Amino acid sequence: MTESNQDMANNFFAKKSVEELIAQTEEGEHKLKRALGSFDLILLGIGAIIGTGIFVLTGVGAALHAGPAVTLSFGVSAIACVFAALCYAEFASIIPVSGSAYTYAYATIGELLAWIIGWDLILEYAVCSITVAIGWSGYLVNLLAGMGIIIPVWMCTPPFNLPALIIVAIITTLLVIGIKESAKFNNVIVLVKLAVILFFIVLGLFFIRPENWSPFMPYGWTGVMTGAAIVFFAYIGFDAVSTTAEETKNPQRDLPIGIIVSLLVCSTLYIIVALVLTGIIPVMDYADNQSFLSAPIAFALNVIHQDWASGIISVGAVMGITSVLLVMMMGQPRVFFAMSRDRLFPENISKVHPRFRTPYRTTIITGIAVGLVALLIPIGTAAELANIGTLFAFAIVSGSVLILRRTNPAIKRSFRVPLVWVISPLGVVFSFYLMYSLPVLTWLRFLAWLDIGLLIYYFYGRTHSRISDKVHRDKTFKWKDMLEFFGIFALVNGILFGLLSVLAITGATSLKSWDEISFEPHHSLIVCIILIAAGTVVFLAGRINNRNGNGRQQVSR
Repeated sequence: MTESNQDMANNFFAKKSVEELIAQTEEGEHKLKRALGSFDLILLGIGAIIGTGIFVLTGVGAALHAGPAVTLSFGVSAIACVFAALCYAEFASIIPVSGSAYTYAYATIGELLAWIIGWDLILEYAVCSITVAIGWSGYLVNLLAGMGIIIPVWMCTPPFNLPALIIVAIITTLLVIGIKESAKFNNVIVLVKLAVILFFIVLGLFFIRPENWSPFMPYGWTGVMTGAAIVFFAYIGFDAVSTTAEETKNPQRDLPIGIIVSLLVCSTLYIIVALVLTGIIPVMDYADNQSFLSAPIAFALNVIHQDWASGIISVGAVMGITSVLLVMMMGQPRVFFAMSRDRLFPENISKVHPRFRTPYRTTIITGIAVGLVALLIPIGTAAELANIGTLFAFAIVSGSVLILRRTNPAIKRSFRVPLVWVISPLGVVFSFYLMYSLPVLTWLRFLAWLDIGLLIYYFYGRTHSRISDKVHRDKTFKWKDMLEFFGIFALVNGILFGLLSVLAITGATSLKSWDEISFEPHHSLIVCIILIAAGTVVFLAGRINNRNGNGRQQVSR
């Protein structure tokens, strides 16, 4: 082994070329069916974005966090998403490969960070699917109750949310059958969903009372930003369009169109709906009303005595949320599929169905996991976890665009981010800023998930991956490599939680959220400093030992 290859093997940052990533898509046992056009992608994006966020979280963001200024919260989240969406669009035009941000990271910043992003995306899409399934259950129960059909409470609430489990099973079956069939189903229900939203906007305009918008910002800018961090979940989905790259007829052209157009349409509708909702009822008066928090639009129409319209909204919400679940459960298996194809997970998981040409094994695994968890947990916890995972991926993708511009400027780009030296950093900054607005407990859960992923990577992924053979990575256990890795492990935890502690102490993020854990930010900062110091020492010790070992190898030869 050469010295350069040995160094590459030990630093965990080996990359795959764009050409290599694209070549993998033509492998027979891993080849997916290309059946989607730009119209399909736009509606997939809209189908993924508009759902639980607008039909559920609008009420949560307004009543509990921002008041009528939830409109601004949607605007802030939209800006953050636009920055990230432009970066996703450029990557999608360069690397038309399933895996989304995971694949982009593999081509720009190496395997370890690609793994972190892929593991993070598994959390994002799975938790999104769980959240949406729970929201779907709530609206279905409300719809059936309006028709005189009462579902017992024990059948539709954690820990036994049966409707959520049933819809997950149906969607899983549809996704296994075929991507084109799934897209056609999505197109129909998205068009119905858009019609219902426009119906609410037009009807609501006649019942707006301007005094309901006062006070507009009852909790100040802090409330707006906290609301933005919560309603950000409403925008999750446009990135899922990029996971269908290998099933798109002309991905270099159509993927950027699908990502950008769907986001612009949805952002406009969100802001208008938020204005109408907060204008027709005083939303903060219903902060303790569970019916409002679970189905705010339908509830608001009931308050203004438009019960007939409430039923229409409930039908639209059930259908609309179904499309979100479809696209989310379409995205997660394809990230899982890409990671398995790269052998970071067992390769046999990435086998394509011989008849339907779909990643059926990863789809079924996803369906089982999502369905079972949706039985057990409440919607608020799931939404927060989905938000932090998505924002982390957005930050990495936004930054990686600049890296690829520097490392491979000549590669063909059918779409280029305008003002990339401005847009890319702003995408990173906005994403992290919204992350810091989330509760501390959500951060702790996120870090725990990352830690589990890092351990799986070290003990399985790094020695089984495709690239490990290419860079001649030593597959035998060595304590020196372990030192270097666990130094990185400690540094990641120390830096991320340390930043959060500093922000809490300085007032940049709410100290109130620290009440969820019996730990003061001043005390946690001490722990973080220890983690960073210890991680640095351990990493350097492992690095020095590795270099000394390489030197001795060269001498012996």
